[in-house]
Amino acid sequence: MLRLFVWCFSVLLGVAHAQDFTRSHALIMHGEPALAADFAHFDYVNPEAPKQGMVTFDATGTYDTFNPFIVKGNSVAGIGRIYDTLLTSNPDEAFTQYGLLAETIDLAEDYTWVRFNLRPEARFHDGHPLRAEDVVFTFNTLIEEGAPFYRAYYGNVVKVEAESELAVRFTFKDGSNRELPLILGQLPVLPKHYWADKEFNKADLTRPLGSGPYQIDSFDAGRSIRYALVKDYWGKDLAVNVGRNNFAQINYEYYRDSSVALEAFKAGRIDYRLETSAKDWATAYTGPQFDSGEALTVSLENHNPQGMQSFAFNTRRDKFSDIRVRQALGLMFDFEWTNQQLFYGAYSRSESFFAASELAATGLPSEGELALLKPFKAQLPEALFTQPFRLDKTGGDGNLRPQMRQALALLKEAGWSLQQGKLVDDKGEQFKIEFLLFQKNFERIVLPYTRNLQRIGIASEVRLVDVSQYINRVQSFDFDMMVASFPQSSSPGNEQREFWGSKAADQVGSRNVIGIKSEVIDSLVETLIHAPDRQALIDASRALDRVLLWSYYVVPQWHLSAWRVAHWNKLQRPERNPQYDIGLDSWWVE
Repeated sequence: MLRLFVWCFSVLLGVAHAQDFTRSHALIMHGEPALAADFAHFDYVNPEAPKQGMVTFDATGTYDTFNPFIVKGNSVAGIGRIYDTLLTSNPDEAFTQYGLLAETIDLAEDYTWVRFNLRPEARFHDGHPLRAEDVVFTFNTLIEEGAPFYRAYYGNVVKVEAESELAVRFTFKDGSNRELPLILGQLPVLPKHYWADKEFNKADLTRPLGSGPYQIDSFDAGRSIRYALVKDYWGKDLAVNVGRNNFAQINYEYYRDSSVALEAFKAGRIDYRLETSAKDWATAYTGPQFDSGEALTVSLENHNPQGMQSFAFNTRRDKFSDIRVRQALGLMFDFEWTNQQLFYGAYSRSESFFAASELAATGLPSEGELALLKPFKAQLPEALFTQPFRLDKTGGDGNLRPQMRQALALLKEAGWSLQQGKLVDDKGEQFKIEFLLFQKNFERIVLPYTRNLQRIGIASEVRLVDVSQYINRVQSFDFDMMVASFPQSSSPGNEQREFWGSKAADQVGSRNVIGIKSEVIDSLVETLIHAPDRQALIDASRALDRVLLWSYYVVPQWHLSAWRVAHWNKLQRPERNPQYDIGLDSWWVE
């Protein structure tokens, strides 16, 4: 009788729990996953692709560590390939994660916790089984010893616990952050037993242990690294991996800058190149190898939000703390001339931090945006509510006299004056700007801008440094202005804290390179993160975009809604690339 009672109680408890959460093979931000639990492979891949051959990519600068999870050192290219994550994305969907290490996911109906149920066959490269304790170890280690990014990214998690060998549960502060379960799904899982006798916060070239499809095969410190496909990779037959990870070996060769890497590609030392220079794309990809079809160029449509590439101000510097100064300096960048003379008219000006997406602010604020912005009306420019944000446009002929007059008027309001051709403060000290760069081919873009600044009395120069020095200076916020990119997805979330949050502004190594500290922006970021549905997310993104734009934290540059890809014909690809990625993981060597 007692046994029967216990059995009945267990059944009732199971029913109650079933009402508390939903078990699924995938997580999605809003809506339903495109693929059912029994899918055979992602739609864009070639499931018959052979797994063979070697591909060589280029990397810039050098490296001195195999640990990408800490601030110290310059991490090696491609190291993420050795680690598996709890979930993996389908690049055909805007923001859906399917089970990789996790076989199923239990998500609380009120979004206050998530449980990942691990696959029992998952194991590390040394054969050691991958278990829930490894997930707990990874999370706690990244929070305690990893880069500051992780503390912001996982900021809403209050507890992680291994409920069994194969079940790990994350509990949240509340249920308002709908993206957090998907973010946790991106967690790369580290081996607890491997790190038991090692110092995690150390930048060196000790070979790490992973569980992913690749492992380090060989390397020449600072110059190259080669990864080999793991022959007995535990997850090779999973539906999410069918048709992917097809290269038997992946090699990265390091070059001083992109111009040297381009020549290496044309000589056949590099197999694949993603070109970012409009000039090189228009003029450099010529020669007998292209005429014969041995080397190919292709433009692939990019459906992702384009984010913001810009000249970013370091507002920690007093000279950039005044919004009028930042606005004035923005007026002196002649995009129209730059696009015509340097880019062959290839680009569009970026006028949003979420360019080329429905998340971008356009026109006047909508009712949904106004509901978020009006409580801060006293702290925001009046024009934000009455005018669409528009960047000044020139005739493209190099005539900047109207912009110079506007800029000098704004600078005068901010306390600067033009004396004997120099812009000086009340102490007679000239306004000076140093642009920090590590890519030599960007000099030709920055130099015309510096010449325009010199026309209004600003002493400006370009400082070209090596990659290691560049990383160190950016991480310690030791710069005036830099070229900064803020990439965005179709479902922005926790990473916005790291881009714009006040807490991140003082954290060494954070991505808030601008140094933004704003109560308004902090509030909008939290509203975005906790958006209950898609429309609320759109409203919050547009409101945030509007405040960032009207704050003139950056001088916007340009974007192109396509990937410019060059590759040698030994590389083959499926009939189509996925909607939101190049899909390089599905290419193969013929």
